[in-house]
Amino acid sequence: MFLALVVTPQLRQFLARARGGAMRLIKVCIQDEQLVLGAYRDPQHSWDQDYDHFLLPLLDEQQPCYILYRLDSQNALGYEWIFISWSPDQSPVKQKMLYAATRATVKKEFGGGYVKYEMFGTTEEDICLQGYKHHVSSCSDPAPLTLAEQELKQIKITEVKAEISVESKHQTLQGLAFPLQETAKRALQQLSLRHINYVQLRLDTEKETIELVHSNPTETRDLPRRVPKDTPRYHFFLYKHSHEGDYLESIVFIYSMPGYSCSIKERMLYSSCKSRLLEEVEKDYQLEISKKLEIDDGDELTEEFLYDEVHPKQYAHKQAFAKPRGPAGKRGHKRLIKGTGEAIPDN
Repeated sequence: MFLALVVTPQLRQFLARARGGAMRLIKVCIQDEQLVLGAYRDPQHSWDQDYDHFLLPLLDEQQPCYILYRLDSQNALGYEWIFISWSPDQSPVKQKMLYAATRATVKKEFGGGYVKYEMFGTTEEDICLQGYKHHVSSCSDPAPLTLAEQELKQIKITEVKAEISVESKHQTLQGLAFPLQETAKRALQQLSLRHINYVQLRLDTEKETIELVHSNPTETRDLPRRVPKDTPRYHFFLYKHSHEGDYLESIVFIYSMPGYSCSIKERMLYSSCKSRLLEEVEKDYQLEISKKLEIDDGDELTEEFLYDEVHPKQYAHKQAFAKPRGPAGKRGHKRLIKGTGEAIPDN
């Protein structure tokens, strides 16, 4: 999917004026595939006195946004700012991905040299004044990062590979197409010829490629052991079974994502590359996918589970109530239905 994100002229002009220090806070949102001004606040007191009073009421528990907050300190360019990415847990995954993919764009548009600190938050505690102070402390302290800070770090890594310009059409994280390595291509070709019955693939996020993990012979009972507990994978399995007396071989695609033990970068990239990979596999290797599954634990892959997914149970329609026949020889008089222009004969 291609998406052209543009900055509205109003927002661009507002950001240019705000950098001079006239504003204390700027909220930026995405609406109709555009970056727009959501809200702003003029300074009233010192930056720390204004902070919670201005920031917290603008946070929506269902909707991500970006917040630019001006400090009172200055550098060689002018006032220093905090750049906050707000992405609440309750917001739709599609929105989270879109905002994560566009974050570098907003920073670039505003001017990265003005940004002193960057924060990522899913709850108010992450980015309130106390959260900010903890973040500043952690930046100079080698102590372990919080979950929100780890996710921000992963987002930064992702942005190096997936920065999107607001002035041009570019592929977003929703439709990434990492190329298959040669070993992965050969394995998929062998699967299409039924020479092998299992292929496991992984993403190399640094090289931006899809690699073959292995294609070892695999029976249904082996599948749970094939699923890693700590990292995502793509699996293609030739499911051999009988159904209603017929022998069948069905290609099942399994996307294993072991919950939030994975980094946000992995979750985003695996989810984004999945659809393009399936399109290529079905088109270039003539692999007809009978069922596409998404699991978070390999223990789900039992024989019964696979069978029920490939052949969902059909619920029989309730039979119409059959009116019992009357006693033989006592059917009563025949009833004649009068048609158009016909007369009912006399008995």
